[in-house]
This record gives sequence, structure tokens and C-alpha cells, in this order.
Amino acid sequence: MPSLFSKRLAAVGAAAAWLACKGDPQPGPVTPPTPPPPPPVDSLHVPSPDWRDQILYFVMTDRFANGDPGNDDQGAGEYDPADGAKYSGGDLKGLRERLDYIQGLGATAVWLTPPVANQWWDPLVNYGGYHGYWARDFKQVDPHLGTLEDYRSLSRELHSRGMYLVQDIVLNHMANCFRYTRYDPADVSAHVELNTGARPSCGPTQAPFDQWDPTRPAHRDAHVFHWTPTIQDYGVRDQELNWQLSDLDDLDTENPAVRAALRDSYDFWIREVGVDGFRMDTVFYVPQDSIKDFLYSTDAAHPGVVPFARSLGKEGFLAFGEGYATDLPFQDTATRKIASYLTEEATGDALLPGMLDFPLYRTTGDVFARGAPTSQLGYRMTRSGTAFPRPHLMPTFLDNHDVDRFLKGGSEAALRQGLLFMMTVPGIPVLYYGTEQGFTEQRGAMFQKGFGAGGKDRFDTTAPLYALVRELTALRKTHAVFRHGTPTVLRQNEARAGVFAYKMEDAGQVAFVVFNTSDEEALLDNLPTGLAAGSGLKVLASLDPEAREVRTGTDGRLSLKLPARAARVYMPSGDVVPPPAQSARVTLSNASGGTVPGDFELSGTATGVSSFRLVVDGVLGSAPLVTVKADGTWSTLVGTQGMTDSTLQHSLVAWAGEDQVLSDTWTFRVERVFTALLTHDDPEGDDVGPTGSYHYPTDETWGVNHQGDLRRVTLLGSGNTLKLALQTKTVTTIWNPQNGFDHVAFTVYIDVPGRSGLTVMPQQNASLPSGMAWDYRVRVHGWSNALFAPQGASATEEGTPVSPTAAIEVDKNTRTVFLTLSGELFGGLSTLQGVKVYVTTWDYDNGYRPLVPASEQWKFWGADGATSPLVLDDTPVLTVP
Repeated sequence: MPSLFSKRLAAVGAAAAWLACKGDPQPGPVTPPTPPPPPPVDSLHVPSPDWRDQILYFVMTDRFANGDPGNDDQGAGEYDPADGAKYSGGDLKGLRERLDYIQGLGATAVWLTPPVANQWWDPLVNYGGYHGYWARDFKQVDPHLGTLEDYRSLSRELHSRGMYLVQDIVLNHMANCFRYTRYDPADVSAHVELNTGARPSCGPTQAPFDQWDPTRPAHRDAHVFHWTPTIQDYGVRDQELNWQLSDLDDLDTENPAVRAALRDSYDFWIREVGVDGFRMDTVFYVPQDSIKDFLYSTDAAHPGVVPFARSLGKEGFLAFGEGYATDLPFQDTATRKIASYLTEEATGDALLPGMLDFPLYRTTGDVFARGAPTSQLGYRMTRSGTAFPRPHLMPTFLDNHDVDRFLKGGSEAALRQGLLFMMTVPGIPVLYYGTEQGFTEQRGAMFQKGFGAGGKDRFDTTAPLYALVRELTALRKTHAVFRHGTPTVLRQNEARAGVFAYKMEDAGQVAFVVFNTSDEEALLDNLPTGLAAGSGLKVLASLDPEAREVRTGTDGRLSLKLPARAARVYMPSGDVVPPPAQSARVTLSNASGGTVPGDFELSGTATGVSSFRLVVDGVLGSAPLVTVKADGTWSTLVGTQGMTDSTLQHSLVAWAGEDQVLSDTWTFRVERVFTALLTHDDPEGDDVGPTGSYHYPTDETWGVNHQGDLRRVTLLGSGNTLKLALQTKTVTTIWNPQNGFDHVAFTVYIDVPGRSGLTVMPQQNASLPSGMAWDYRVRVHGWSNALFAPQGASATEEGTPVSPTAAIEVDKNTRTVFLTLSGELFGGLSTLQGVKVYVTTWDYDNGYRPLVPASEQWKFWGADGATSPLVLDDTPVLTVP
């Protein structure tokens, strides 16, 4: 999640999807999708596809490809490819010229950011509208992007290839033309600041949206806009619906004239360009009834987009909505809110047939990139299938233009797993441009002269990730079970990263998908497949070279040793070879499912084997070797270091190598407590940087809160698990952060005894205090959570992403953010004695928030951020005694 500033700049984005008029999709054939019919002579308008079979490629048009340099600079000071806040030069012609690249990747449709005439520059926030979400005219193509004919040419070219066009649209707001310096609901004409310096002009030009000025009585009386201030509390529904999102002028979508104008504006693009679907921005800020009117209105003069598209032969016009809301593990508050935009509560009628699956997005990142227990993904995947009436029409994604790139804090191995997951589960996969080229810059350009491109074009069809995506899209297209099937979770790890397995079933076809999300070998044991004993399973796809055809064992169970970060897709081959009778067996005397206070003794009997490995939570690398006594009995001490959450269920199993599992799976829980190891009380008011001259951004959300002022830091431990309690002056949630706090980023450096680390503090213009070198670096803020090892780190590079990342808890009452670091990170240590910790505060928004000499609304100020340390407050080096 971006900061409110980023949301202000992009006007919030994301979406959902829908097969409009055909009702719930029925199971399809177990074959590739039917090729589209030959296009008509004029391919501007083509019938709708089955959207379950589509793969979307999402582009920010200004940053994708520049086909016409002549339209780059409109002479308003808005164009500068060296500045990420300004236009870079990408356009519709460039996008059309790169369709071979997109189609070669396996995408079947292009989703592009709003192409409408936009506010080019907003001097109140020093940012430009290159992204398209600050409209001045909903029925004009922005001249930076080309002409209406350029847009038609793109549509025709897509359709001639059997591809489709999805346009991003906004119903909630337009550009920032006014704001309140102080709000008086009794006099909405007072305390108004008009954005007179906006370029190319101040205010929309399209009627009736040109009635935007609250200082004019006629405009106020028209009620085209809400005369309200910016949202202060996202938990208040009235503010969410009727106040301004980050000062963007909020449309009164309950006004019949506004509704008619919006329908007319977007019917225009269906008629004139042949658009096949809409991505509907910020739908949480629009009443459900307004969404219903926009989609379904029967007004003959200005019909809803669904009946209007139907009149042009598009029976299944796609319309997917964005609602940025994510859930904590095993919770579904956001899921229920998203579901409320799929079905009208009062009538039970369908609203949007799909929404971007933001809860699944977050959990996918938590599990694959951040090393969370795979049971979290099992819950989320199952919940998506039950909470959403049309799960196959919920677009799925790994990142987008409003959040950090996956590779900003996740490894490439994790990204590869995330891509395979997205291509083998229900939903419409969305690929964000540049993912296939390994982008870490959120809105970097693909073309040589664009922002963040590094001086070269990025359309490399030989890139490893491009090749992987091409293989995975082919897998999805070839096997209908991944497009139309229903998933069942077969195995998950409640305690840590590791095994995750599910099967997909559709029309008699079945496939099995197996992951090891851990960075070490894992054991998949006793997986019930439902197949006959000895059934062969062929490999359809794999991310590891050790994958081979396998067979089920006794009772149709499957057991496998999985390399680190393995991912495999299996399908029954149809042949069955009965397995030999099992001659060896291990039994456990202890009762399964109990709770233990710490390390404990485990015993049992064994036949047909002299020794075995006792595998705990699927971890093979550290599994102890247990020797069987002459009388057939055995006993061993099971270590529980790092097992600190009493709610988590752990597992263990006896394993004798290869695929031979010798026991049933045994489960237990551990009851532990954390004890305080060290407390540092930090002075109040020292959040002024190392020179004492730093200031917070001038926006009022910082000024009185001082979220970066550390007050107390406590280190707690349980075995070799470390918990940090970071108390600040204030914990705020002004911007609705998914991690439970905002306006501050904590960067924590960890020095592990006996290891060699680095002293440089990446991207902070600083080095660690004397006597410390970091082996782990934690960077967390309201919307990201990343952990790095020092390999590859420098003054500009963050290092190598590793997992598991810190578990985050927030207690607003005590103004404390808790970060728990798994004992897995401190392997070889029985205690935390000698571990060193150094904590800093700043803020983060796709990079550390800038520091500039003079005051600004959204930047820290008081020094030169090119050389001065980006440290607001810090602790001394804290050493665990």
C-alpha cells in the first residue's frame, strides 16, 4: 500500500472483473480455449470472450513505450523523463508497436491506465498526472498519449490478434482543483484554496464537471461535486463516500445529472474505441447504488455500460472494480467488504461480478516473499472460493502501480513461485508490466529514455523471467483445469514456511500443485491424493531440476523430498503399478495433539529399520538422526527453539530417506513466554536528525504526531527468537495502512555473533555506529515488510531479500509496534546473548521519503538528502546481555 501521498498521486488503483450477462460460468472442457473466430472486416467491435480464459497485461501507458516523441512535451513544464513525478513520453502508438512482445509473453488482453485528458501538473503537491487518474475531460484522449485515432488503431490491432482491451476508469473523483485550508460545513465557500497554478488549467473542461468551484454560487447549487475536505478517518463511512480522497475533487455520484454524464462518458469509449472491459478505480468510495446505476441503468438516452455494450455485440463486457483492503492472517474483514461490492445487500442482485483480490495479493506475498506459514495461504485461498460468488472472475496479481514491486522485498525464487501459483488457481491473472524483466522500480519505464530505464530498452524476450512467464501462461492455456477448476488444499504448514499443496479439479480432470516455500529442503509426507496406490504422476511444470515422475504409495499417499523453493505441477499419467508391501514402520508412544512446555522427550518402537530422521515441521536439513535400540525401541529429545506461538500446530514424522516415510504425522503445540532482555528509554523530542535541524513534512498529519520519535525500545527473547517492542510518541493509522501503523518506517540492523556483516546503511546515506556490522536488515512500514542479508548490499542496494520476515503486531493503546524475528535466523545460537540491535526511524514510500533543504508538504526538510543521513531518530547499539 502506498502512503496517502502515493494514493493521492495515483488516485488509488486496482480492480475486479466480470462476465456480465451470462451468469455464473459453467465448467468448461478439459482442452485449450477455443481460438477466437476470424475478426470482422472492421475489428473495432468484437464479441466478448470467456474472461476465465484471459490473462491481462497491465501497463502504465506513459511508462511503457514511446511511439511518437512529438507528443512528449506539451510545453507546460510537465515533461521530464529524469523526474519520476513528471511525464516520460510513453503513448498509445508505442503500446501498439509492442504488442508482439506482450502477446509473446502469453497475455491475451491489455489493461491500460486511464487515457483521458488529465491534469498535467499539480503545484500543490509537486506531482504530475502522467498516470491518468486526475481527469479534466472523461471523453478526450490526453495529448501526451496520442489521438482518438491512435486509440482506435490500438483496439483494432488487439482485436485482429484475438486479444482484448481493458480501460481503467474513475467514477469517484476528478483532478485536484480546490481544497480547504480549514473546513466550515456551514459555509463551504469559505477557506477555499483554488489550484490556480495547475497545468494546463485549473478545473475540468467537460460539462457538467466544469461546475467545480465552491466559491461560485451556481456551481455550489449544481452539486456536481461534494464540497468536503480530505478524508481524515477511513473508518468513517460518510467520509469514505463523500469526502475528498487526498484532496481529489469528489464527484456526487448520487446526483442524477452526474450519473448520466458518467454513463455517457464511458459509453463513448465502448462505442468509439471498441473497449472490451473497464477496470473501475476506487469503488469503495462510491455508493453501491451508484455502481449499479452505472452498470445497469436502462435510461434510453444514457444507458448503463452493460446494456450499451450488449447492444454492440459485447454480451460479456468485463467490468472489474478496485477496493484496496487486505486482511490479517485468518481474518476476513476486508474480504467481506470486497464481497459487498459483488452482490447488492438489499436485493441479492449481482453488482460487480468480480473485484481485484487484494486479500489474496497480500497473503501471497506474505507466504512466498516473506516466509509466513503456508497455512495462511491455505485459509485465504479457501476463503476466496467461498466468500466471492464468482471466484474465477476475481483478477489475481502479485503487484501493481500502487504498491511495492514484488522484487522490492522478495527474492526472484519467491517471485517465480508466486507466478506459478497465480497461473494455477481460479481468477484472471494480471501481469504488471516489467515483472517479466525483473523490475524493482514501481513505475520505471520500459523504453530507453523513460524514467528509471537505465538508458536502455527493457523488451528482452530472452530474459529468464520472460521465458518463465511464457511457459506458465502456456500451461494455463493448455489445461482447462487451471482456468475453470476448483481448488482443494491438501497440505499446509501451520508453523513456518515449507510445504503447500493443493489439487485442482474440473470436469473429471485433476492436477496437483506442490510448493516448498522455504529456503531449505522440506519433506512432503503422507499427502492424500485420492488416487489408487501406485498411481503415476507426470510433471507438467517445475521450478526445480530434480522434478521427475512419481508414484503414490500405500493408500494413495504421496511423499516427496522437496528442494529449497521447489514448485511442481503434477497430473495423473493413467498408469498404476502396485507398490511393494511396506516392511518398515515407526510408531510413537506419545499422544498426538498435545501441548508441551518446551523441549520434550519422544519415544516409540521401530521395525525393519535401524535408524531414521525425525523431521519436525517438514525441515529436513536439521532433522536429527534417531538410532533404534536392539529391542526395537527408541527415544530422542525434540528441540523447540524458536517455537514461540502457542496457537500454532507443529508436526513431526519419521523418515528413512528417499521417499520412505515410516510413521503417521504427529502434531503438538508449544507454550512459551518471552522475557525482557534489555530496555532502552529514548529521550522525547530527539526526532530531529543527527544535526538537530530536520523537520517533518509540513502536512498536518505529521506535525502534531511525531510518529518517528522513539520513546522506548525493549528487546525480548524466548530461546533464540527475538522480539522488539518499539514504542513511539504516537501510532497513527491515518492512511488506512495494512500493517497497522503509518507515517513512519523502522529500519532495524541486527548483528549476530560469529558472523561477518557490513557497516553501510543502504539508501540512508550513513554507516552503522562503531563496533557493529549488520547480518540482517529489517525495513518495515505501513505497507511493506522486508528482510535483507548483506550479500549484494551497498550504499544504494538493499542487499539480498531473505525470509521469514518479521511478524508485526501493533498496540495503539501503548503506542508500540512489535517485530518478532524467527529463531530460524539465528541458527546455531541457543540464546540471543551477544546479539546487537540498532534501530532507526524515517518514512518510506517506494523508497525512503526525500529530505530537502526547504519546507515541503510531503518531504522531510532541513538538510540535503543527497548526502545527509536519512535518520530521524535512532537508538544506541543495544547488545543483549
